Amino acid sequence: MNLEKVVFGFFVVLAATLNFGFFIGDISRPELHNQYELYAAVVVNLIATVLKFGDRTQIGAVHLATSLVADLQLIGAASMWVYADHISSAGLTAGWTASIVSLSAGALVANIISVVLLVVETTSSHRG
Repeated sequence: MNLEKVVFGFFVVLAATLNFGFFIGDISRPELHNQYELYAAVVVNLIATVLKFGDRTQIGAVHLATSLVADLQLIGAASMWVYADHISSAGLTAGWTASIVSLSAGALVANIISVVLLVVETTSSHRG
């Protein structure tokens, strides 16, 4: 068993599950979306991105691209949360929450693609 691949797979799957945990729930109800879960998803996605930098294969490039998309969307969502909660006079409204969760949904799609790539890569490497 390759420890590097285990750590890589761990962070890819953890990034997806944290993002899913934040995403699930009524899109307009802020109390159903935990800010710390969003921040954890951002941090774990960033770690997963760093782990993807060493792979020079074509599938590695796609892994990195999906990770960068997820990072961009989750950082945008976290920035919107900070703005809405701490700067905006309206506070964290249903509209702000819907926008934040929508960005998280886009990142979730990128995370799912990354997990699918990981599974495909793992199954194809055992056949050869």
